[in-house]
Amino acid sequence: MTWLVTGGAGYIGSHVVRAFVADGIPAVVIDDLSSGHRSFVRDDIPFYAGSILQGELLDQIFTEHKISGVVHLAGFKYAGVSVTRPLHTYNQNVSGMVTLLESMAAHNVTNFVFSSSAAVYGTPSTDVVSEEDPTHPESPYGESKLIGEWLLSDQARATASGPAPLRQTSLRYFNVVGSGYDDLRDTSPHNLFPLVFERLVAGEVPYINGDDYPTPDGTCVRDYVHVSDLALSHVVAAEALEDGRPLLPVYNLGSGSGLSVRQIMDAVARGTGIDFTPDIRPRRPGDPARIVATGELAARDLNWKMRHTVDEMVASAWAARQAAERSG
Repeated sequence: MTWLVTGGAGYIGSHVVRAFVADGIPAVVIDDLSSGHRSFVRDDIPFYAGSILQGELLDQIFTEHKISGVVHLAGFKYAGVSVTRPLHTYNQNVSGMVTLLESMAAHNVTNFVFSSSAAVYGTPSTDVVSEEDPTHPESPYGESKLIGEWLLSDQARATASGPAPLRQTSLRYFNVVGSGYDDLRDTSPHNLFPLVFERLVAGEVPYINGDDYPTPDGTCVRDYVHVSDLALSHVVAAEALEDGRPLLPVYNLGSGSGLSVRQIMDAVARGTGIDFTPDIRPRRPGDPARIVATGELAARDLNWKMRHTVDEMVASAWAARQAAERSG
């Protein structure tokens, strides 16, 4: 039982790889390092530098290792940027998925855990989104993730009666934060935690985009989930598929309640020991007031739970940021 983790040198992917190894499951990584870091993958993990669009490289990996399943995290994940780069987004996320599924089929690899996104829901019409809510993504990124889910479902149906039926599930989630290891951290230039940390380190004041939303404190409410909790459920999903246990096509990995941006800012001030009052800037176009998902089905089937408080999320992320500064 060896699993290929695409995007395994990224922030989330590297945590997933370590969760596999901690559970005694060998892992192999492919990553083009466009946003990942080679240092995030330990030297004893087989690593291939390249893209999932490289079919020959995928064939090499499946030939050199007895891969039983794939956790697919590689892709272009910046929703806002995807609006101005739709062709790039679709090439990375849709064409990449096709190439990956083709190579898997050629090598009879039949288990697939997909890192999808709650962006497939667009602006929700309910306070807490469930898997049964309609999907209407509002960016090329969200659309590409939904198309990825469709591709998986179609391939599963197409292979169901054959010798190597595809078993698959997709995990939808939003804001992943925190760190499970001091040498792994979120380095995205678009995510809230690193944006706030970098401003504080530079002696600048963090800011909030809009404080006049119809929420308890006027700032946007989102799901914030700890990366270690997320990684664990990826491993549980992989083990379930490997064992032949039934899984649903999609699961939300959500908190069920959410946190506001102002609550995050308050937690950052506590966790860093840097007292600040965030600046208020205008709303960003298209930002929904609230996006929160339930995690009840994932709790039932994937051992999903919120094991970390917001203060623990901040503390672990800040410790990783400080460790990176010390290491240069």
